[in-house]
Amino acid sequence: MPVFSCRVGTPERSVVTRTVEAPDEAAARAELARQGVRVFSVQAGGGGRSPFRAPSLASVLDAARSGGRVKIHEFLVFNQELVALLKAGLPVVAGLEILLERQKNPHFKRILADVREQLVAGTALSDAFLSHGDAFPRLYATSLKAGERSGEVEKVLRRFLGYQKMMGQVKRKVTGAIVYPAVLVSLSIGLIFVLLTYVIPRFKEFYSGFGGEMPTLTVLVVGLASFLQAHVVEVVLGTAAAAWAFGRWRKTDPGRRAVDGFLLKLPALGGVLHEFALSQFARALATLVGAGTPLVTALDISTGSVGNRRISDAVASVVPKVREGAELWRSLEETGQFTSLTVEMIKVGEATGALEEMLTNVSDFYDEAIEAKLQTIINLIEPVILIVMGGVIATILLSVYLPMFTILSNIRG
Repeated sequence: MPVFSCRVGTPERSVVTRTVEAPDEAAARAELARQGVRVFSVQAGGGGRSPFRAPSLASVLDAARSGGRVKIHEFLVFNQELVALLKAGLPVVAGLEILLERQKNPHFKRILADVREQLVAGTALSDAFLSHGDAFPRLYATSLKAGERSGEVEKVLRRFLGYQKMMGQVKRKVTGAIVYPAVLVSLSIGLIFVLLTYVIPRFKEFYSGFGGEMPTLTVLVVGLASFLQAHVVEVVLGTAAAAWAFGRWRKTDPGRRAVDGFLLKLPALGGVLHEFALSQFARALATLVGAGTPLVTALDISTGSVGNRRISDAVASVVPKVREGAELWRSLEETGQFTSLTVEMIKVGEATGALEEMLTNVSDFYDEAIEAKLQTIINLIEPVILIVMGGVIATILLSVYLPMFTILSNIRG
């Protein structure tokens, strides 16, 4: 009779492997149900570590398309469900078994399967996630390690979820504030391009039949339109190539540092981006310190949580100083990248032993300040964009109608 190797959850909330002799898989599951255990997987042959089948070609292609870092939304949903299962009293391995059955992303499912097998083999949960490199935030694995040491994994996961949700809200606000002006500028540029490549050339043909000298403004606009019409392919391809080259350079370390430094110097918006980077740093460090991570380790990991390279470099320069015994607030102040508010709050936190609370207060303060400043910037930039783009379009239209006025005056004369 066939033998089946089965992963089951016992009434004592532990996950074990049992072998069952049965005619088929359905009979094996029925026998296990009769024994009062929860069935996670059933594998014929009684051997093999993994209850999962080899991925099909389709799943491999899907994994290739979605490879790399796991999507943050899927990762947050997974952690929310894991927290709920842990709160209900299930062991971590049992929780992973349940979530594996529900996971639809083949890339994420394959990673979770490996994490589960590492746990069964005795690897710590934090090390299992850390073994997958950039698939998950380093902050996550370090928080888990601190939770394992303190025996409060569920609490640490809740803290991590709170951090991700808060930073996600701020990112959406910053992105939302930029989208409308960007769309407005793009539409205006598109309209100008149509006027120069389609409308102006037709008026040029119309006016050429009347002879005479055209106004200087019209000559300039018509010349620009003629150039664009004759070289439209080159202009489009050149613009696309320049954008591609800039994007490639932007991903290099020198490019990212240069662009991030430039963004911090932008009027109005630079201040918002600076405060956003400080908020990222403060909240990440608060999350790690609150989880029980040593300060030096927390600082080192926080560098990867800051989106702006200039600020993350400043944090990285502080790590060796703090490791040698320097005060955190003084080391941050010496970089010149941290505001007096940030430095003073951290100074108070170090002096009173309430560093986590002070860091959270810093992040909350900047989150509120960012929202207010973004609204102010939007209220100012929208009319400016409308005025500038409206002026450009009006100039183009004026260049079209000026010759008409000249022709009419000549006819009357």
